[in-house]
Amino acid sequence: MPPPITPLEQSKDDQDDLVFLEEHPTAPAVPGARNVWRVMIIDDDEDVHSTTTFALGNLDMQQRPLEFVHAYSAGQARELLKHETEIAVILLDVVMEQDDAGLHLVRYIRETLNLADVRIILRTGQPGYAPEIDAIRDFDINDYKTKSELTRIKLFTTVTAAIRSYEQIRKINDSRRGLNQIVHASTQLMSLHGVQNFASGVLAQIADLLGQDGNGVLCVQECPEDGCHKLMVMATIGSYRHLDNATLCDQDHKAVYDAMELTLGQRRNIYGPDFITLYFAGKASRDFVAYLDVGRAPTEIDERLLEVFCANVAVGLDNVELVTHLHNAAFYDQLSKLPNRTRLVEILDATLAGPARDEATLSLVDLDHFAETNDALGHQFGDMLLLAVAGRLQTQLGDQLTVARIGGDIFCVLGDSAQVNPANILALFAHPFSIDGQDVQLSATLGLVRLGEHEGSGADALKDADIALKRAKSQQRAGHFYFSRSMGVEIRERVRMMHALRTAFGQNQLFVVYQPQIDLATRRPVGAEALLRWQTPDGKFISPDRFIPIAEYSGLIIDLGEWVMRTACGELVALRKAGHANFMMSINVSQVQFRHPHFLEMLRRALDDTGAPPEFVELEITESMAMEEPDMLIKMLGQIKQTGVSIAIDDFGTGFSSLSYLQRLQIDRLKIDRAFVTEITGSARGSSIAEMVIQLGRNLGLAVIAEGVEDERQAQILQALGCPLAQGFLFARPMTATALNGWLSNDALEGAA
Repeated sequence: MPPPITPLEQSKDDQDDLVFLEEHPTAPAVPGARNVWRVMIIDDDEDVHSTTTFALGNLDMQQRPLEFVHAYSAGQARELLKHETEIAVILLDVVMEQDDAGLHLVRYIRETLNLADVRIILRTGQPGYAPEIDAIRDFDINDYKTKSELTRIKLFTTVTAAIRSYEQIRKINDSRRGLNQIVHASTQLMSLHGVQNFASGVLAQIADLLGQDGNGVLCVQECPEDGCHKLMVMATIGSYRHLDNATLCDQDHKAVYDAMELTLGQRRNIYGPDFITLYFAGKASRDFVAYLDVGRAPTEIDERLLEVFCANVAVGLDNVELVTHLHNAAFYDQLSKLPNRTRLVEILDATLAGPARDEATLSLVDLDHFAETNDALGHQFGDMLLLAVAGRLQTQLGDQLTVARIGGDIFCVLGDSAQVNPANILALFAHPFSIDGQDVQLSATLGLVRLGEHEGSGADALKDADIALKRAKSQQRAGHFYFSRSMGVEIRERVRMMHALRTAFGQNQLFVVYQPQIDLATRRPVGAEALLRWQTPDGKFISPDRFIPIAEYSGLIIDLGEWVMRTACGELVALRKAGHANFMMSINVSQVQFRHPHFLEMLRRALDDTGAPPEFVELEITESMAMEEPDMLIKMLGQIKQTGVSIAIDDFGTGFSSLSYLQRLQIDRLKIDRAFVTEITGSARGSSIAEMVIQLGRNLGLAVIAEGVEDERQAQILQALGCPLAQGFLFARPMTATALNGWLSNDALEGAA
């Protein structure tokens, strides 16, 4: 390798531009403190090391001296960089062991060691080995110089610019890390419950943010406006643990007290050489202040981060008391301070999971006729009576019991069965309660559950006790009833059915079938009614009479109904494409679905999305729906009619219709209930109701259809009475869309023949 060109040949003018300090040895780096800039020289020429050190060694850059780290080969540099820290600038020779050893080292520094902050200045005495454009484009270097152009002034300028860049990058990264720490600290603090735990967490997070050992105290000044000179200790950490639950005053711990008072007086943070005090502005004349010992004065970035942290914590210290209050409101009764229903369920879950389960009993205690007492004597008197009952339940049944208030006049007692039993609890009400000088005699009714016999969660046990209580109240007041498994079978079956129905809907176990509607004169199909069916994976069918009420109760009928509507409209469009143009599709609408605020929007969207012609879509509502809140229904039906859809009243004759309202309803068709169709052939008077409905429809200009026609005799009588349309097993059973299409096609062929 040819000898390197000396980089320090320069003019006197260059030298005049440099200001040298008096010669002194390079100051050693202080661990943990950046009081020097560390520059690494990597070059296989010792002269380059000595001349570079001579040129820069007695200079301050950014008010700090330089410290040099020397490596004489790329291999030696790799080993040094594994352990050396805080390297600000690397002056790197391109050509060392190999012609491109320096370039390979750049890639190792960036990609293997992941040192992104350090600034790399590439130097070469042989420019032909590394073209400048290619080197900057292909390698993550920050500057490229030939050794011949690096005069003393240019070397100083280049290194100074690199150090400034390094300093800015480190400040940005330190700020980013600090902000991430603040976000993490805020998350950790919000998981702490109670003011004292939160305050202790604040001290720990401050120490962690500064990278210091935690030694400090956090206080609150309760009454600054009243001139009190005491600080209440909320939390301590480290060497200040002895101050827990103490009060600071100016006689004790004077230095700490004075620093805190100064911070509170100036309402700002104060940063000393060996301590910091942080101010947290509170509300309602409550200010908070923290004092921490520090091993070094905070940096400018530390101070800015602490300002952000204090702003977050100031809100947190106020809110943590609010959270505590909300916690009490969520889990405890505000009048009696007893656990409420939510807290009781948690206690029940713990009891059911523990060894005391087999011997424990849960009892609901419902005060008889308390509402009458409350109304007669006033709510304030009623509250005092409730407190007296709570006190008696807590003090006279024995220790180790849980007493809760889960409703207005319903208490709960949980504990060992030897104490929690009807005899013991009802005996408490044998004597009157003395309230405000008046004796009030109360009785109570109990619903009990033996937890050893219970299978389920705490919430389930509470439901079982409520079932037992309702049974006891239905039999007699001042009595009791223990829950048995048979009592919950019906309720549990409904819950099971509800979950199964949701699962079935999601797994496409529900489907739509269609029952044709027939013109009695021509016996030709004119439409079909869409009906919902449920078939389980094992092939069993669940009756709509079982699952439709559960769907309505659970609210699932909204999604189910919209799906049926869309499916039926889609099938209508398919039938019209197959040539069945004058075909009416009837769709049932439940009361829950009809009253949904977005029902009209669902209808319009189904018509628009499927392209179904509204004049061939009919909605069926029950007579009971039509007669409940008729004024609202009249308005709703008017809006539905504007879409072009027709309306039929299903099961007509089974309710108590008002003819005056019926005349005002914008309906198109009446459906004779199957019960009246069955009676047509039963007696001489059996056809009277059907005949009346047919005549009523004729007089009002409404179409009439009979459902449930099962034999030819019924069809002939209905036709003779003037009923134009019918549906039932005589003509066709409900069938799938595919079967309906085939059935209609066969009917069309038979008609053509």
